[in-house]
Order: sequence, then structure tokens, then C-alpha cells
Amino acid sequence: MRVQTEEWRRFIPGVRNYKGKKTYFYNGEKLWDVETKKYLIYDQEERDTWEVLIVLPGVEVIPERTFFCCKNLKTVIMADTVKRIEESVFGGCGSLVFVKLSRNLEYIGIEAFYYCESLPSIFIPSSCREIDDYAFVDCINLVIFSVPQHTQLGECVIADTALIYDSHFETDGHGYYDDNEGDNEEVNEWIQNINQNEEFALHRECASYEPSEDVIYGALKERGLSSFTVENKIGITASRYLDENPFSDIREQNLINRLVLDMMGEIIP
Repeated sequence: MRVQTEEWRRFIPGVRNYKGKKTYFYNGEKLWDVETKKYLIYDQEERDTWEVLIVLPGVEVIPERTFFCCKNLKTVIMADTVKRIEESVFGGCGSLVFVKLSRNLEYIGIEAFYYCESLPSIFIPSSCREIDDYAFVDCINLVIFSVPQHTQLGECVIADTALIYDSHFETDGHGYYDDNEGDNEEVNEWIQNINQNEEFALHRECASYEPSEDVIYGALKERGLSSFTVENKIGITASRYLDENPFSDIREQNLINRLVLDMMGEIIP
């Protein structure tokens, strides 16, 4: 009888404990009926126990409200087959702190991450063509929003977030910016150009969905280790981008060790 290893078991759909956490391995099941507005699989009590969501390979679309108000969900990791996240999929997931999106994601729907109040950062892959209206509204702790310049952004995508409050834009009492005077377009342009100045090239690379260790190392060698701690216009360091970037396995300490060893090789005969 062949023993099922932990690695093999993680590709079996369903809910189970994995590495000590209640984990849902999602295989594209329809969990919510749009017409009846009822859950089809798993009641609210069960959904409230999930801490980790793994979207399995083969899933291309996550339908509307699939994981709405999973209040204890903290981690979401998507296979690179996912192309669309529809409306309100993760709305109300107030404990969510880590999201790794699909590298082939094309669309994020209206209010897809509405009121994910604990989420500190999101890194959008270059494949993403559109982020719809209010996608990250009321994510009050969201300060890192790394998004490609070519991605089309809808209305008030980052309303009532730490990022908009850290900006120079005026908001109403609820953190919304007024589009009557073109503020929405200005905000979207500002979001996409936060790290575009040459002085923030290291920040831009560390926030990339495909960061290069050699490029980062070259910048450190040229500018010094202190460049890792330089803050950009919203107070974020290159070090923090690298640490929170889910697409990166580059470790700051490894870069520092590499630089020190290179310096010693140059100094010590």
C-alpha cells in the first residue's frame, strides 16, 4: 500500500488540517448561488473555521462571493491558472493578511477585497488588465498597493485605506475621493507612479512580481546597504517591499552576506 505524503495530499480538494491550520483546498466548486443568495456548500459556521485557502491548479475563475465573510481566513494562495476574481469574492474577510495572486491573473472584480481590514499589502502581477471599482475599498490597513502602469483601475479602488490617507489627496469623512473634479483619475495615476522615479528604482524592483536578485544586488553594491532603508513618498522602504512581496524568495540577509563577502574579497588579499 503506497503511503500518501503530505506533499501529495495537498492537491486533494476539500477541507482539512494542513500544517496545523484549517485549510480549504478549493477546486472550483460553486459555493454561492447568486439568484437565491444562499451558500450551496459549507455553512457560515464551517466557513468561519478556515484559516488558509489554497486555490488548486486548473481553477480559472473564482465566482462571485465565493469566500465572502470568511472572517478568520488569514492566508490565500492561488495557483497560476486563475485568471479572474469576480465581484465580492473575498469581501468581509477581515482577518486576511497575506495574498499571493496568480501570475496569470487578468481581472479583479468590483469590491473583490472589500473590507479586508487587516490586509497590509497587495502585489498585482503584470498580467492583470483591469481592477474594477471599489476592489480594495475599506481595507483600512492597506498601504502597499503595487500595480503595473498598464493595469486599468476603476473608481475608488483604494478608498478608505491607509494608502489614500498617506497621500496628498483630500477625502470625505469616509475616505472616498471625489471624482467630480477628476480626482479618481489623478489618484490612479499617482498609485501607479509611486516608485517610477529613478531614486526609487530599488523599491520598484523589490516590489516587482519577478524581482531579480542580481539587479537588487547591483543596486545595493552601487548605493550601499542604507539604500534598503530609504523611504519612498508613502514611507515604505525597499526592504519592506522585498519582505512582503509574495512573488519573491529573495532574502535581504542573503544579499547583505553576499555584499560583505564580496567586499572582504576585494580588501583581504
